Parts: sequence; C-alpha cells; structure tokens
Amino acid sequence: MLRTYEAVVDEQGNVRLLSSVHLLKPQRAIVTILEETWVGEIPELALLSEPALAEDWNRPEEDAAWSHLQSAQLS
Repeated sequence: MLRTYEAVVDEQGNVRLLSSVHLLKPQRAIVTILEETWVGEIPELALLSEPALAEDWNRPEEDAAWSHLQSAQLS
C-alpha cells in the first residue's frame, strides 16, 4: 500500500519527515521535490488558460447543466 508523508529536504539532501512514521521493517521510498514557487501562487499556465475556459464555462447552457449542484448546496 502506498502512503504519502510530508517531509522537508535540506540543502545537504537530508530528509526530515514532518510526522511520525512507524514501520515494521525498513522500506523503500520515493521523494518528490516540490517547487516552492507553486506554494500560494497561481501557475502561469492556469492564468493563461482562464480566458479560454471562461468563454466556454460562462454560457447559459453550462449554468443549466450544473444547476442541480447549485440547488443542493443551498439546502
């Protein structure tokens, strides 16, 4: 079973888990380095695609198709 744990990797490559992990034996792991520029920022690609998506999404047909979800939220 795959499990995900948050960790910090320092400049020397040392990995420090942010929560406790209890294992019965040593296990292999994969570490993915996340770009800090993504934290709290909107990726440029998302900003560039917004006008094209808005043109498609902001139509009466789309509002009608998704209206059943809006009424469920109001309850």
